[in-house]
Amino acid sequence: MTIRIVADSTCDLPEFLAQKYGIAVIPTCINIGNKTYLDGIDMTREQFYEGLPSFPSIARTSAPGPDAFIRTYERLVGEGASQIISIHPPANLSNLFNVAQLAADAIRKVRVVPLDLGQVTLGSGLLAVMAARAAEAGDTLDAIVKRLISRASKTYTFAAMETLDYLKRSGRIPGLVANIGSLLNIKPVVTLTNGAISITKVRTTRSATEHLICMIKNLGPLEELSIVHAHARARAEGLLKLLEEALPRGKETLLVEATPILGVHVGLGAVGVVAVKK
Repeated sequence: MTIRIVADSTCDLPEFLAQKYGIAVIPTCINIGNKTYLDGIDMTREQFYEGLPSFPSIARTSAPGPDAFIRTYERLVGEGASQIISIHPPANLSNLFNVAQLAADAIRKVRVVPLDLGQVTLGSGLLAVMAARAAEAGDTLDAIVKRLISRASKTYTFAAMETLDYLKRSGRIPGLVANIGSLLNIKPVVTLTNGAISITKVRTTRSATEHLICMIKNLGPLEELSIVHAHARARAEGLLKLLEEALPRGKETLLVEATPILGVHVGLGAVGVVAVKK
């Protein structure tokens, strides 16, 4: 029995890890005006972030149609997959899980299990890697799903942003809140766990970084920790250095540029941490 893992490009998984574990990553869509670009195929991350401040219209995101998922599932079946686990962002934040569910229902040859584990960026990516490793070790699909749910409940994503403006544009927060934030020079710190988002507002970039570090250290011993950033590598490297004492020993710490699908909402300069409690 061969179990294959599917994710989408919001998982921020580096290509070398996706290839190493045979994880199929479906590109999501970036919409600018009347043009649609496939994430990582028609537009690179560098191109997106360099163009973000000057795009002729506000960048939007969308899920590809069910056909993109069906083609991926069928390709994996053709490669010998007898079961498939498909991991996607929370349904309350994205339509990707719903589209995956529609596509899974259209596959008759094998069992396809779409999962909403309440995670984004490397919160999803690291879970996909864990699932692929478990499949490689011979675990059953049901056992892998159980492990994924358990690990997801201990996974936290924190992000320190430079502005509320992009969240306002994307409709994630009311305009009045964003306007007040701009007037007061507020730097939001966002927490996501189990699909629920909360926002803490602080006054300076330094305070935002300090608050983010405090929240991570309050989690206690960590199993994994990785850093993501929105065209802010120097800030991300500085944050990683400040978190050195909290890093899990013997575990690789990823530092990656966030997908444009996330960048649309957080804007330039944001840094994030994905942490998994022991």
